[in-house]
Amino acid sequence: MSSSPDPALIDQPGAVRQENQLDLDVLLPWLARHVPDLPDGRPEVAQYPGGASNLTYALSFAERTLILRRPPSGTRPKSGHDMGREYRVMSGLHGHYPVPKPLVHCEDESIIGARFYVMEKLEGIILRRDLPQGMTLEPTRAASLCRDFWQRLIDLHQLSPAACGLAELGRPAGYVQRQIEGWNGRYDKARTEDAPEAQDVMEWLSAHQIPEDGRASLIHNDYRFDNVVLSPDSDLRIIGVLDWEMCTVGDPLMDLGCALAYWVHDDDDPELEAIRMQPSNLPGMLRREDITDWYQEQTGTTIGNPAFYLAFGLFRLAVIAQQIYYRFAMGQTSNPRYKPFGPMVHVLVRRARATAGLPAR
Repeated sequence: MSSSPDPALIDQPGAVRQENQLDLDVLLPWLARHVPDLPDGRPEVAQYPGGASNLTYALSFAERTLILRRPPSGTRPKSGHDMGREYRVMSGLHGHYPVPKPLVHCEDESIIGARFYVMEKLEGIILRRDLPQGMTLEPTRAASLCRDFWQRLIDLHQLSPAACGLAELGRPAGYVQRQIEGWNGRYDKARTEDAPEAQDVMEWLSAHQIPEDGRASLIHNDYRFDNVVLSPDSDLRIIGVLDWEMCTVGDPLMDLGCALAYWVHDDDDPELEAIRMQPSNLPGMLRREDITDWYQEQTGTTIGNPAFYLAFGLFRLAVIAQQIYYRFAMGQTSNPRYKPFGPMVHVLVRRARATAGLPAR
């Protein structure tokens, strides 16, 4: 990679899917009233393909690009896809932690059919399943990037919620139990006929939850490479972290387990490699157990039962995948990218079961 920005590596949106079109005749007048210095003219509208939950658009004017985020169509979890929450979190974090600058939040669903918010665009590289074409990382550089990635999560966990005006964001007391009960219930509500049986996993998580010790911090709850923006140069600095809708105040080790659930090694079994979402398999990237050890060293935290946090993260990810697949199975979206989430649920439930030490089914 060169030291100057390479446009070919910068994350680019594509065409807007037909079912996700925006009505600019209604949207633009609203933006003109609420976004300072909005450029004149009609922007080009594109949609980012990454993610399978909230929808993200680029509104490109001649000299400025804005990013619009809105929930998906169809049935949504009652507490999920809260654009107001995401906007509030980013507003609090801005100036304390690397996030894009939030501009405005809209609660009027008549504008585009849902609540949404708008933020400034961060120009950079986003790593998805594999490195962008033309980009290579030597093992030593991959190891450095890996440590920077996990250090940013540690930085968040060590940030004072009160300093960001976010102390009241969550309820730390009883957080672990509420998470287990909540995700167990969400799985039952999103089940389809082809969903795997997971009662043994749910019962194991309930029985092995870690007793509370008063530990609480800001947690991201969906930390992975495609929610991180890297500088488009050879430094590959983390210049922004995205997707804050599930951020809360709770046990940071639960956040670590959720992030590790996405982490796939280069020697993991083929079914796990098939659902890999980020380039964590590159030579030089740390292994899950090494990350856990490094986290403990950097924070002075003792993780008594790492398997519990990873099993929870894997099952929670299975529930998220099942919720996404449910919308496809029920005909609430025609996006073909949602169909593979059904088989993914089976893989994740099996991995959660194996991590918990439960008999295979």
